[in-house]
Parts: sequence; C-alpha cells; structure tokens
Amino acid sequence: MRRLYITMVAMVCCMQMMAGDIFVSPSGNDGNPGTREKPLATLEQALRQAREWRRLQRKEVEGGIRINLESGTYLLSRPIFIRPEDSGTELSPTIIRGAAVLRGSIRIEKWQRGCNDERVAPALRDKIWTAEAPMAGNKILWFRQMDQGRMATQFGTFYVENGGNVAMQTPSVKMERMLNFNTNERTITIPTPRQDLSRANQLEMLVHQRWATAILRVKSMRVMGDSTIVSFHEPESKIEFEHPWPQPVINGEKGSSSYCLQNALELLDEPGEWYQDYPSGRVYYYPYDAEILQLQDSFSAWSYAPALKTLVNISGTPERRVHHIRFEGVNFMDAAWTRPSEQGHVTLQGGFAMIDAYKLLEPGLPEKAELENQAWIERPDAAVKVSYADDIVFDDCFFRHLAATGLDMEKSVTRSVVQNCSFQEIGGTAIMVGTFPDQGFETHVPYSPKHDEDICDMVTISNNEIHHCTTEDWGAVGIAAGYVRNILIQNNEVSDLNYSGICVGWGWTALESGMRNNRIEGNHVYYYAKQLYDAGGIYTLSYQPNSFIRNNTIEAPVKAPYATNDRAFCIYFDEATDGYTVENNWMPFESFGYNKPGLHMIIRNNGPQVKVGKIED
Repeated sequence: MRRLYITMVAMVCCMQMMAGDIFVSPSGNDGNPGTREKPLATLEQALRQAREWRRLQRKEVEGGIRINLESGTYLLSRPIFIRPEDSGTELSPTIIRGAAVLRGSIRIEKWQRGCNDERVAPALRDKIWTAEAPMAGNKILWFRQMDQGRMATQFGTFYVENGGNVAMQTPSVKMERMLNFNTNERTITIPTPRQDLSRANQLEMLVHQRWATAILRVKSMRVMGDSTIVSFHEPESKIEFEHPWPQPVINGEKGSSSYCLQNALELLDEPGEWYQDYPSGRVYYYPYDAEILQLQDSFSAWSYAPALKTLVNISGTPERRVHHIRFEGVNFMDAAWTRPSEQGHVTLQGGFAMIDAYKLLEPGLPEKAELENQAWIERPDAAVKVSYADDIVFDDCFFRHLAATGLDMEKSVTRSVVQNCSFQEIGGTAIMVGTFPDQGFETHVPYSPKHDEDICDMVTISNNEIHHCTTEDWGAVGIAAGYVRNILIQNNEVSDLNYSGICVGWGWTALESGMRNNRIEGNHVYYYAKQLYDAGGIYTLSYQPNSFIRNNTIEAPVKAPYATNDRAFCIYFDEATDGYTVENNWMPFESFGYNKPGLHMIIRNNGPQVKVGKIED
C-alpha cells in the first residue's frame, strides 16, 4: 500500500509540473500571451486559449490546464459559457482557480445627499441619498437587489444584518394580517395603509401563504374607510386566485395570513432600505449612520447593482457533454432576479413559480386518482448552472449576494462534487440538483425520462456552509434535490432559512420514478422555518428505495411569527415518502411529520439520546 501511495503522489506531482498554466489579472490585457508576467484580463479569453490548446493538441495539455485568476474583482458583461470543447480528461482536467471575484453587477456612482421628493417624509429628506441608475448597454438598468458591501433592503424585502453579519435571532418582520381573500373577485382586503399610496405605481404585495409566498404587483387600491380592497396585475392575479395549494388562510387557528406592501418610495422610512423609481430609474437609499462617511468618500467603489441573472453556464448536450472542469477557491457574487417585477411571482413550493395552476372540478389523473389540482412550474434563475456534464467540481468556492438559486445542477449531471464551499445571503435556494419537471410537464406526474441518463446521478454535496439563504423567496430551501439517484448530502452545516433545510424528492408520488439510493448523512441543520410552516429540517417526497437519513443533528424549528399554525418538524416525510431508513439522528425530541408514508420505511433510534459526529468518507 505504501508503494502504491508513493506512486500516486509522484503521478500527481508530475501532472502538476507538466500542467499548462494560463494567468489572468484584473490589470491584464486580453492581447497578452497569458503568462505570469503578461496575464490576460478575462476568464473568457483564458478559456478560449485553453480551448485552442486542446484543439491543437499542444503539449501544455498533457498534465491538465490551470487557469490562475489573480485576486481581485472581474466584472462580467455576459455569462461565462463553458462548453463541450472546454472539457478536460481524468488525467488532464481544466482547473479554474484563485481567490478572484466573478461579479455580475455594475457600479452605482455619484451618490448625492438629500432629496426634495414630496413622497418622502419631510423629516427624512436630508437623510436620503440618491444616484442615477447605471446603464446596461443602451438602457437603464432595472434591478431588485443592491449590494452595499451587504445586501441592502428593498422595502418590504426581508434581510437581517448586523454589521454585515447575520443577526441570529427571530426577526421582527413588519407584516399585517389580511382581512379577506376573495377568489371570485380576485381581491385581497387589508387594513387601510397609513401612507398615501395613490401614486405608488410600482407597489407590490408580499403574501405569506403557508409554505410559500407570492409577490403580486398591485393594480388598484380601493379605500373603504378602515379597509382597502386591492386588485392585482396579470398573469399573477389569475394564478394566485385559482390555484388551491397553497393559498392564504382567513380566520385560521392562529388568525389570518399576513402580508406586507413593498416597492414604493412612500414606504422608505428606515436605514438600510432603498427604492428605484420608475420611469426615471433614480435610486434612493437611506443609509445607516456608519455608512455616511463611506458615502461621502468612496461609496461607489462598493455599491453595485446586479445586472446578470447567470454568471457561469456549464452546458453540454445529450450528444456532446462537458466534463472534467474544476473551480477552486473562486468567488461568485451579484446575480440578479427580476421575475416579480416583470410578471409577479406565485410559487407552488421550494421557490418554483407557477405558470398555470387550478383546482380540478372532477379529481383524478391516470397516475393519481385522488389528485384534485394541477400545476405547471418554472425553474428559478441560477447564478451558476450545470447541465449534461460529468466530473464537475466546485471546491472551496464562495457564493454570495446571489438573488435566486446559487448553484444549480439542472439535468443529467453525474460524478460531480460540491465541497468545502460557503453559500451566504442567497435570495433563493443555495444548491439545487436534479429534475423538477417544468414548463409543459405537469408537476404531479411522475418523471420517467425517455433517456435514463437524464437523471442526475452520483452527485456529492459535502462539507459546505449554507447560511442566511432564502432571503428573496422565503419558500426556497438550503439544499434542494428533485429527481436524483445516488446523491450524497453529507457533513453540511445548513442554517438561517425561512422554510426547510435539506429537501430530497419531488412528484408527490408512490410510483417508481428513478429516484433511489439517496443518502443524507452527518449534516447539522438549525434555525429554519423562520417564516413559513409545513417545513422540515430534513424534508422528503415520494418513493426513493434504498435511501438513508442517518447521523444528522437537527435542531428544533423556529416558531414562525406569522405562520397560521405550528406545523414544522425536524424530519418531515411529506406525501408518499417511502424507501428510507432513518436512524441515529439527534434531535431535541422526536419530531417527525407524516403525510401518507409508504410501507418500506424503517425508523429507529432517533432523538436526544443519540450521539452523532462528522461522517468520515
């Protein structure tokens, strides 16, 4: 064994010595040769150079290609596209490495103190700072997020920050209870706001509805004394009032569902809040006292508006796949999410927006006789996307200030790894893997692909830190795996989430669907279900034979302040969960949720008596 180990070390050292190096620097030039002394300026050009080396079978390819990113910020004008021609091999991978920041944003510059806009309360006008929106190409950039060294708060959107760090306590979100939800007239009745919002033409309502949220663009407000009747724009209005699951609750066991109004200059009244005006594009920001000096000096150096929805797209095809690509130590920051501003955002579960949904007058589908509703969904945007790819690795990378999904292994990804990475301040789900049938595929119908290799297989997610995610879409989760097999989710720390922690499975079905051999082991999940309910620290759906949940530490869920009941669990076996062995999980008390579980479940030795530790590979 020792001789074999020495031989392997020698081979690795030899590969490193023979590897071809390409150097990139923020101060480089894409006309340079890419050497240490004369580096390139962009990752895009470095990939092209590596691609040419492989095409021409240059000697630099023999031990692999290393693209070395010098520390600094790289502002991307378009997504980085990694294609089959960029693929390496087992002995000659393409490695992209370095503590560089790939940023999909544009600087906001020339901030000025004070505004005379009569929509702002007179006492606050001297405290508000303004700037003109940057241009993206030949158009004003419209954005829903703003990075001020931390994610600033567009009014009504929920972030909790303390000096740039997460405040680990139950937040006091400013929400009110609705008075009525009228599906026939498609209106919501609320207490009359104290502000005059008659000129707020960008106004939105964020609706808390059980295990998901909706963001609805306000069309009209009819004041009726102490109450106001609100109607909404299409297409979200039809979806919100026709879909049965989930909808708001009126007069439930803990009262009615809650809401807040957002995206109006009239509502900007606390430090950390901001607003972008339409049609001028002007940005208004109410800074914290500690930020004033930075505003006066070099605030524009760290004030950014996300412009790109996707930073990196690793995309092959069924016929020509991408393989053997590694990212090491790279930072991904500032990806945009604008869907609510364009068409509203009504979600089914897990951050998946519905593009159509309604209740069936006569229940039943061939695949599910008792089904009483149908829904078609849309996959969220993602900062880093991977599809039709093998042997893709993200190691020691940092994902931050990404407004929708952080990293998404969408379809047909195999033998790939996400390890030792940090995900913080993600608007949606941190890591998503596998198929969640969307567009024309009704979401309750079991997914059985024509080509078996379309299912994500043998993906490992290990030793990652996932904190303070789901900030834009409360119904998203920490780690989401849909139709997958042989997935290993191990030794991750998952916390500070508004809904569930680690979720595996989709389809609400007891039928065979290809999901199997999935393992959730050695994870620590805590401080979840902060806002929504029907949640689980670990959450599963559907039949997944030969799967395991074991040796995890799962703290009790948070008592969500606006939930209309307390339905949240350490481990939640949602509809038709089956095929799991669940053992040796620590929790402060046995906390399981069940919804029509199958007959092949083994549940043993879980609770406060269990002693768990990190799983060794």
